[in-house]
Amino acid sequence: MTITGEIRGSRPRRPPPRWKITSLEVLCALLVLALVLQDWLVGVLDVPVLRTASTVFVAVCVQALPFLVLGVLISGAIAAFIPATVLRRALPKKTALAVPVAGVAGVALPGCECASVPVSRRLMQQGVAPAVALTFLLAAPAVNPIVLVSTAVAFPKAPEMVPARFVGALLTAVVMGWLWTRFGKAEWIAERALRRLPDHDGTSRWAVFAETARHDLVDAGGFLVLGGVFAAAFNVLVPQAWLETLGGQLVLAVVVLSLLAVVLALCSEADAFVAASMSMLPLLPRLVFLVVGPAVDVKLIALQAGAFGKSFAARFAPATFVVAIASALVAGAVFDIDHEV
Repeated sequence: MTITGEIRGSRPRRPPPRWKITSLEVLCALLVLALVLQDWLVGVLDVPVLRTASTVFVAVCVQALPFLVLGVLISGAIAAFIPATVLRRALPKKTALAVPVAGVAGVALPGCECASVPVSRRLMQQGVAPAVALTFLLAAPAVNPIVLVSTAVAFPKAPEMVPARFVGALLTAVVMGWLWTRFGKAEWIAERALRRLPDHDGTSRWAVFAETARHDLVDAGGFLVLGGVFAAAFNVLVPQAWLETLGGQLVLAVVVLSLLAVVLALCSEADAFVAASMSMLPLLPRLVFLVVGPAVDVKLIALQAGAFGKSFAARFAPATFVVAIASALVAGAVFDIDHEV
């Protein structure tokens, strides 16, 4: 009986915990390996194509990282210091009316698409309708004052490009917001992006701010790197001389530059100077380039997939691409953008 009682009363012995390899251990191992094989790696990677690709990759990431940090800081501030009730009261109750309000509100955020993704996700988690948050996501990178000023500086001889870009970008955001209101489904968005946050659960607001910003930075940073890799690969695989053949073919130039805007993944504060450098092309395709880029590119698609889920990105990105091209063409017609070079 004693032995049985001891057996019954004894707790099963737990197996010793197994050591798991995490991303931190992998990163440390790669860094050590790179240091050990430094001379060999320099010899292997010191070729023109890889140098160009690495330059583009670093440029995309460095260009976007400050605005990504700005975005996650704003995201953390919304989660920690702005109650959900305040956000809901600031917007019209009807989503159809709140969508254009959110589009115009994009003027207040001087950042690129990297900043708008975590902010829009935080707005959803604070109870803002997805259509409204997505409208803000598309409008903020393209209608803020920094983007408009950079466009004016890049096109001093074509001032009509500034209002045309503003109208094209705002129209893209509002139309996509209305389309989501009509056809969008909540199940297309990952549950983590719609999970409501409590206004305050007793945790220090500064702790909430720091944890939210840290989480969003780590979550979005990996997808930013992935987008930079795609942009770098395209830059070294597609010859620049191909653009010179598009000068006299307007429709083909519009299609090519819209696709180019997607794969180059330029920051919205700098893309105007790239468009201005394509002097061999008409203004209208370059306007399409400026409207499509901040709305949908490989970097933004990767960030959206990480924030809202792959199912969302697979539907939202193609629709945005089509709407952005149409909106740019409408804006070009309204402001009589010259079709000639």
